[in-house]
Amino acid sequence: MDAAPITADSFSFINLFLRADWVVKGVMVGLILASLWSWTVILDKVFRLTALNREADVFEDEVASGRPLEEIAADAGERPVHALPRMLQAALREWREARQRGVGNESQAAFLIQRIDRQLDTTIARESARVETGLSSLAIVATASPFVGLFGTVWGIMKAFQAIAIEKSTNLAVVAPSIAEALFATAVGLIAAIPAYIAYNRFSSDAGRYSARLEGFADDLSTAIQRRLAERG
Repeated sequence: MDAAPITADSFSFINLFLRADWVVKGVMVGLILASLWSWTVILDKVFRLTALNREADVFEDEVASGRPLEEIAADAGERPVHALPRMLQAALREWREARQRGVGNESQAAFLIQRIDRQLDTTIARESARVETGLSSLAIVATASPFVGLFGTVWGIMKAFQAIAIEKSTNLAVVAPSIAEALFATAVGLIAAIPAYIAYNRFSSDAGRYSARLEGFADDLSTAIQRRLAERG
């Protein structure tokens, strides 16, 4: 046991880490790295989802302005980054190809709508997967960190009891630092897990709402194409 006098500084985070057993240190370092990774994902999701929804607001306003859809699709460029203009361009491309071939009957029109829906569903699936990237790592950090920290605590307490047996003393002044070092691992595990858990639930809901937004836009596009087919009929 450390023979140095025990003071309030003995229980500071730095001293608790430095005095801990190497296994407990390894656990805490791993948890700290996991926490840093989860915060990287959190910040990325905050900025990414904010930007995606802002761009979606602007594009939906343009579509609702009454301008021809062809003009809006052309203004988006050849390879737009955002999903909504890509969906619009895909739907209009299918429409132009069908119009060139001719849509002579209801079965051909229904096949066109099915083809457009498949194109839009593919875009939605890819975009949803891209938005959800990183959420699985948040879930892992949120669920595993408390148990990893608990392992460090159990290991540290075992070492503390071993030291008590060697010292042949149950004096609280002798036991307290070792127990504090062990419990600190659980605290670090909770520090890593709580933000990851909150962020996972929040971003899962946000990703679901964004996917629903894409699906709603796809339904509107399908309705617009059906309206054009009806007008040509």
